[in-house]
Formats: sequence, structure tokens, C-alpha cells
Amino acid sequence: MQISLENSAKLELDASAPVTGRELAKVLKKDLEGSPLAVRVNGVLKDLNTELKDGDTAAIVTFASAEGRHLFWHSSAHILAQAVKRLFPDAKPTIGPAIEEGFFYDFADLQVTDEDLKRIEAEVQKIVKERLEPQRIVFKDEAAARKEFADNKFKLEIMQNREEELSAYRQGDFIDLCTGPHIPSTQLVQGFKVLKTSGAYWRGDAKNEQLTRIYGISFPDKKELKDWVHRMEEARKRDHRVIGRKLDLYSFHEEAPGMPFFHPAGMALWEEMLKLERELHYQGNYTEIKTPIMLTRELWQTSGHWDYYRENMYTSQVEERDFAIKPMNCPGGMLYYKNAQYSYRQLPLRVAEFGNVHRHEMSGALSGLFRVRSFHQDDAHIFMKPSDMIAEIQGVLKLAETIYSQFGLQYHLELSTRPEKSIGNDAQWEQATAGLQGALDAGQYEYKINPGDGAFYGPKIDIHIKDAIGRTWQCGTIQLDMSLPERFDLLYITESGDKERPIMIHRAIYGSLERFLGIVVEHYAGKFPLWFSPRQARILTVADRHHEYASQVEQQFKDAGLRVSVDDSAESVPKKVRNAQLDQVNYILVVGDAELSAKTVNVRTRANEVLGERAVDAVIAGLLDEYQKRSSEPLLT
Repeated sequence: MQISLENSAKLELDASAPVTGRELAKVLKKDLEGSPLAVRVNGVLKDLNTELKDGDTAAIVTFASAEGRHLFWHSSAHILAQAVKRLFPDAKPTIGPAIEEGFFYDFADLQVTDEDLKRIEAEVQKIVKERLEPQRIVFKDEAAARKEFADNKFKLEIMQNREEELSAYRQGDFIDLCTGPHIPSTQLVQGFKVLKTSGAYWRGDAKNEQLTRIYGISFPDKKELKDWVHRMEEARKRDHRVIGRKLDLYSFHEEAPGMPFFHPAGMALWEEMLKLERELHYQGNYTEIKTPIMLTRELWQTSGHWDYYRENMYTSQVEERDFAIKPMNCPGGMLYYKNAQYSYRQLPLRVAEFGNVHRHEMSGALSGLFRVRSFHQDDAHIFMKPSDMIAEIQGVLKLAETIYSQFGLQYHLELSTRPEKSIGNDAQWEQATAGLQGALDAGQYEYKINPGDGAFYGPKIDIHIKDAIGRTWQCGTIQLDMSLPERFDLLYITESGDKERPIMIHRAIYGSLERFLGIVVEHYAGKFPLWFSPRQARILTVADRHHEYASQVEQQFKDAGLRVSVDDSAESVPKKVRNAQLDQVNYILVVGDAELSAKTVNVRTRANEVLGERAVDAVIAGLLDEYQKRSSEPLLT
């Protein structure tokens, strides 16, 4: 029998006996990143013991993929629930999903202490050692399922009005209502940690019964768990919300949930981000536009957002017309293109916008700058001929590399393909996906395929950056779209005088400026290089008689375009130095009698390296050189 792999390779397998995902995993063993967890068959994730058929397209899923981690963590939630039931037989399991990192399980009729959490973790280890293999059970009808879960009203409620097949998974003495799939054995969960407990309400409604939620994290290897714990300890030290308060960068207020306030120091960071990208845009022949924040319902219906994204949009009525605050900049960009007529000579047309968008997020999901309701995207829409496709995609990849390297960030690429909910026809999706993959292959980029995670209007390349402590974040994206140009009837005049439809790239590098800034704050732990620092220099006076000279020096620095302030408070010089270091000021300049007489400043760095007395002009020249080069390291020595 023949099986197609998702990378288009073909495999001939012996069909004299049933061929399951396990057999396929054995054949592909050398190419797998970790133990096989499940098999994806024709785009659908299934248990590893699923039988394959001739002509199927299949892939083995491991913990190395986001899909594999989600499955692993959901299976771990079942193990957690099994441990709780063994220790607290009266507890009622409700739901236990995987989350962005780890999982939780909610229980009714359960009260636990910190000591209980240790006992639960120990019981989990016993279940892991028992090497239990989850077995899928399909109920003939709802009555059979109700009989199995008769003592759990929460499971009975979940069954109500379900049209799909009712199934459960049994592992040893534990059974749970679940659609699956699951990992093949509990033995695979070698690293497991119960993290914390909290209160929760059934179905998230405060009118419903209060439950006990237990959070956990798990890994296939104990070392991975140890590394994760270390990263979390580092992450707590680097929390951008804490650093933001200490450095007075931004704040969050209940009067505008999910909508951050940027303070003057935070605006300095913001402006440097824009300045960097605008310079690169200019070099790359981009133009910049600004489109309205609120547009009519008809526009969103044309774009498809009204049907496919409305639940995430804020809407309003003005003079009996429906409007929506934009969740994306794209439709406004389409109207900009339609405002003029373009010929093939004017393409590719690269149009950038730093647009403010709003998307509805549940209040419980809001998290500092990482998850907000109002944010800015560094969008660009590139309108092009089919022959421009590979060169333009590679141009965006080079732009991303330039920006990320400026911040000292490494990255990897993932190609995300058509999701279940999408617009456009098969031919458009195939051409767009082939275009992205062709650009990656032609540029010899390494990438992973992420099936089913594309945008609803087209496939995309997701760019995942890695920060100083090894965490990865999806920020940049390159999306190829043939659908919106058709929906908006975009055209250009060809060399022969005919009209043809352009292909379009949606492109963002920072992604959300707010989120990227939060990542960078944690990446640097607030110790920004001079070019990006909101507080590049601070002048400290020894006594009141030095105030006038300090003001003169301050003005010289400001005239040169450097960010500088004066501390002429009554505090001692050592205390002023310490305050400047806590504020992460890059260069600390002390002025006393000697400096006043010689028209100099005494220089020390944030790291407390004393550089000594220097002429003011020389210090300014040195700092300007460091600033203009956007150096990641101090250049003044």
C-alpha cells in the first residue's frame, strides 16, 4: 500500500498485515523529533493505533510540534484527574483542557491543600510507572454513555445536544468522557509538576457551581521539566509588567481593560521601534498610509471578516448603519489600492501601515502587553504580479532577519496551511501554498509545516522568535492571499494592456508592537542597549553650585539628539548613582568642582565601570556613535 507524507514524499508499506500509525512511526523513526504520540491522517489527528488505508496522507506527531504538545498536555490532564480520583474518590472531574503552556483540570466536591498537591504529584508518578495505555471507547448511544457517567452531573450536561459521536478513554481504573486522541502510554510522561490551584466556575459562569482548578505542566523528559522550571524562575525575574512599573514605561487601568497606557519612557522605546522599521521601509521602497479605525459593515462583509471573525470584533451603529472597529488593517489597504489604477510597471507595490486594531479577548485571557484588546500592527500589503512572488517573499524574510537580529533575537520558520474554516477555492490555496513553500525552498530556509493553522484567507509563514532565556514567541507572519484581491476586484494593467488580478502578501514583522515590546523588555530584562534605551544618560550634581553647569551639559546632549536628564536632588552622590543604575541609565555623568572647572564630566556605566573624567564633546560624540550604529554593546571606553 502507498502512503503519502505531508512533505509530498511517498512510502510503500507492506499491507499483508494491518498498517497503523505505530508501524508508520517505526519506518520514520530516524526522522522523528522525539517519541511518536499520535498520527495525523488526511489532516485529522488520531490515536497511534489507527489503521491506515492505501492512499492516505499521514504524519507522525511528536512533542516537538505545537499540536503534539497540546495532545501530550491533554493526556497529562487525564493522568492528573486519575490521581485525584484515587486520592479523593468523591471528587467529580469536569473538564481538563490543554492550555498555551501546560493544562488544568477542574473538579467539583474537592478541597486541596499544598500538602495534597504533593500527594497528587506522587500519585501521578505511580500512574506513569504503571505504563497504562489509554483505550478509546465509542458508545452505541447516549443512554450507554449516561449510564457510565451517571454519578457525574457535569459529564451528563456535556453530553446534552451533542450531535457527534460520544466517546471516552479508559486508562486502568479511570475513565473520562473525551473525543481524544491520546498518547499511547502514560509511561511517556516522565516530567510532571503540579503547579498551583485556584477557584473556577463551571463553564466560566459565576452563577454556576464553584470548582477547584489544579494546574500542571508535563514533558517527555525530566531534564525538559528542569529546564522549564529554570526558565519560569528567570521569566518571573524578567516579567515585563514588573519591569514596566519599575522603569515607568507603561501602565494598565481597569477603566480600559486590555488597552495599555504608554508613559514617556515607554514612548521612547515605541518610537525607536517605529524609527528602525521606517528606515528599512524607505530602503525597501515601501510607502506608508493610515486608514480609518472604524468602517462599515458592508466592507467587512466584502472582506469576509463579518462572517468569519465577527465574534472578535467591536461593532457600533451610526445613523442606523452598522460599523465595526477594525480588527485588521487589510480591508482599508484594499480600498487604498482601489483608489488608483496601476500598471505592471508599478508593481510590486509595497504599502505599509502602523494601524491601531481592536479585537475582543475574554477578560481572563488579558495579560500585560502579551494579550490585549487594543494594539498596533506593523502591517504591509504587497500587491504584485505572479512572477514577483518568490522574490517578494524572500525580501520580507530578509527584512525580518534584519529587524530581529537588531534586537539579538534568533528565530525559526513554520509554514501554516489551510484551516478548516476558510474562504477561497482549492486552486487558490494550492497556488498560494506552493508559492510560499517555493520561496522557502529557493532561499534554502529551514522550516516546519504546521498543518491547518493558516489564516482563513490564505496560507502563511509564521516567524517564531527566541528570547534570551530560550522561550519562543510567534510574532512575524507572511500571508499569501489571492482571495481578498478577488473579493475587492483589484486589478492592474498588464504589458499587453489587459487587466489582471494582483496577488497580495499580508506581512507583519513585529506583529503586535505592544506584544513585541513586552517580549523585548523581558529579553533585555530592562537593560536596554543605548540605541533603544529611554534613559541614555543622567547627569548627577555633587552640590547646589553645580546645577547651572549640569543644565548647560544637559542642553548640549539634548541638542545632539540624546535622551538625558539631570538629578540635582539633595541625595548623596552614591545614592544618586544607585538610583540611576536601578533606572537602567546607560551612562552616569557626575559633575563637581573639578568637572565644572575643566568643563568635563566624570563617566561611569550602568554596570558600575568607572571610565573617569572626559571632555563633554568627546562623551557626546562617543554616545552618538553608539546610538547611530545601534550597537548592542557599549562603545564608550
